[in-house]
Amino acid sequence: MTTPTVTARGAAPTAGVPAATRPRHRRPLARWGFVAPAVLFMLLFFGYPLVRNVVMSFQHYTPKTFFTGEAPLNGFDNWSAVFRDALFGKALWHTLVFTAGSLLGQFCAGLALAVFFTRRFPLNGVLRSLILLPWLVPMVVSGIVWRRILDQDTGVLNSFLDAIGLDGHTPWLTSPHMALLSVILVNIWIGIPFNMVILYGGLQEVPRELYEAAALDGASGWRTFRSITLPTLRPVITVVLVLGFMSTVKILDLILALTDGGPADATQTLGTLTYQNSFVRLDFGAGAVVGNVLILISAVFAVFYLRANRTEGK
Repeated sequence: MTTPTVTARGAAPTAGVPAATRPRHRRPLARWGFVAPAVLFMLLFFGYPLVRNVVMSFQHYTPKTFFTGEAPLNGFDNWSAVFRDALFGKALWHTLVFTAGSLLGQFCAGLALAVFFTRRFPLNGVLRSLILLPWLVPMVVSGIVWRRILDQDTGVLNSFLDAIGLDGHTPWLTSPHMALLSVILVNIWIGIPFNMVILYGGLQEVPRELYEAAALDGASGWRTFRSITLPTLRPVITVVLVLGFMSTVKILDLILALTDGGPADATQTLGTLTYQNSFVRLDFGAGAVVGNVLILISAVFAVFYLRANRTEGK
């Protein structure tokens, strides 16, 4: 015969008490304990550099500042000097053309390859693996290799064109009219694998039943692609374009390896202008201004993207 256990009033809860009966004030503390490392990381490595860059754009910041710590405020002098510079307007235009051309080429080629590889055929996996190589190679290495390929006198591409009877003396990287196009084509080559992989993964989630129903209705391949594939891929396409924009608009290493912003500033972008102002001319205030413009462009794009997603969700 067992006797019931009587618990005295006011006794402390035991370890076996469910979590739901524990004091409520501990729950927010536990939540903040998990969030605090991420918040601290964001503040240290994103918040502080961003604020420091904004402040620097309003200072007379020189190499001497690193030793003396003196960086007097000069108001909007840095901003007015940058905006009056004709090179800033050219760099802004080149950035827009380079970003738009790269995104369009990468997306179209990546989507075409993703659709192609949804079909089953021998060596499908091997070919998909080989296409990933341009994405895995460091961008500086890719730029140096392509600079040798596109060399006007000793490049492989001109030698090949000369061998088949075409113009083998095209100044791909040394002509102001050809250099920006050449840089865009190289960046498209580098970005195709990323677009293909993401879009290929999205295509795997499209229900096969939709294609079977379209085939039974007699829909053509183009009609099926336009009415089923593209609408279903819309969230994936948005992610690909946003990530591609963020990585392309600020690109620096590829252009430095190919043309260093030349010839005659024909490939100068906001990224290369930031680098040259800060580390070539040692005008850190002007470099901070151009960097802030890049940040502002990215922020505006992000706002439009979030608003479009919110409207689409409604």
